[in-house]
Amino acid sequence: MTKEEEDNNYSTINTSKKKSVIITLATVLMFAAVMAFAIYEGTKNTVTMISNGEKEEVKTHAETVGAFLEEQAIEVGQDDYLSHTAEASIDKDIVIEWTEADQFTITVDGKPTSAWTTSNTVEDILAKAEIEITEHDKVTPALNEEVDANTAISVEKAYEVTIFDGLEEKKVWSTSTTVADFLKQHKITLSDLDRVEKDMDELILPGSEVKVVRVEKVTDVVEDSVKFAKETKKDSSLLKGSEKVVQKGEEGLVEKTYEVVMENGKEVKRELKGEKVIKEAKKQVVAVGTKTVVASVSRGNDKKEAAPAPKKAAASQPAATSAKTTKTAAPAPAQSSEPSSSREFYVSATAYTASCNGCSGITATGINLKANPHLKVIAVDPSVIPLGSKVWVEGYGHAIAGDTGGAIKGNKIDIFMADRSAALAFGRKQVKIKILD
Repeated sequence: MTKEEEDNNYSTINTSKKKSVIITLATVLMFAAVMAFAIYEGTKNTVTMISNGEKEEVKTHAETVGAFLEEQAIEVGQDDYLSHTAEASIDKDIVIEWTEADQFTITVDGKPTSAWTTSNTVEDILAKAEIEITEHDKVTPALNEEVDANTAISVEKAYEVTIFDGLEEKKVWSTSTTVADFLKQHKITLSDLDRVEKDMDELILPGSEVKVVRVEKVTDVVEDSVKFAKETKKDSSLLKGSEKVVQKGEEGLVEKTYEVVMENGKEVKRELKGEKVIKEAKKQVVAVGTKTVVASVSRGNDKKEAAPAPKKAAASQPAATSAKTTKTAAPAPAQSSEPSSSREFYVSATAYTASCNGCSGITATGINLKANPHLKVIAVDPSVIPLGSKVWVEGYGHAIAGDTGGAIKGNKIDIFMADRSAALAFGRKQVKIKILD
């Protein structure tokens, strides 16, 4: 073997040894690294992390919860939920729960506000927003309902409202609503005649008053006396100025049926629906004397004879005597403050006006009462008092029978009054009437 071959062989052996050493060293280093890594990993704690409901297991060398969250790049807001404090130590098999808060929008009486919370019930969200709720407030959705951040939460604060139900006054709570819904909420029902002194679609506002008028119709039956008529007859057998009752008058009796409208227990309207005569009135007949007595003197006798003067006669002239004549004197008739009439009797009188709804103001004889409110006109039954008759009515004065009416039958009249309140106040009365022509 030559020297060159020996050198080459030696070089090959050295190279082989070097490679073997390098491989061995690399293997040792790799094993050491694996062992170091295994030891490093083996010393980590296992943390169960529940983040917004999602669960995973994470190994960490962090010693505190805060360091672990920082390691996981989790920023915890002041309204978030964290199961441990940031200073809490990381122990073996620790479970950390973190829930990020959501922003909820709440509208209170039309004004928006918001709250950050991890709770999802309406009640908890309102509590977080520091909104106090009373039993009368209206909350949508309901307090116990679960919602998400996209749900609109509305609160209507209740306020006090005064309601007058007939004669009863009470204070109740309400939220913004219409009158119709308000009555429904408070279980206030209306009959066909009842009314509310507000429009049903009007809004109920704080301090409002809702007035319910309870209306009812009742029937009232009353008995009224009917004054008797007085008839006078001339009687030549009675001295002038004297009177004698031939037939005594007797009052009649009539049963009247009224429909009465009551509002909150108080009568506001009364309408006559019918009359029934229970007892007819009996007229009083009075004889009025017309006889005149003459005073005379006989020329052939000195003795004077004279008939007594009537009690109601005016002062008589003394008798005058001569040889050829005899004079007489008669008393003057008595005067009355009422106009004289050949016919007078009592009637049932009511009053009416031309200003009622739907009234034309034109009478049955063509008189325009609206254009002539000063005229005195009465409505009559033409079969009792002919139209166009001039009359005198007790308490009303001289008038003309110029109108008729569906309810004016028999001994009834309706007196025209320009003033509506005066007509309503007149009511119904028994009055004397005289036919003047």
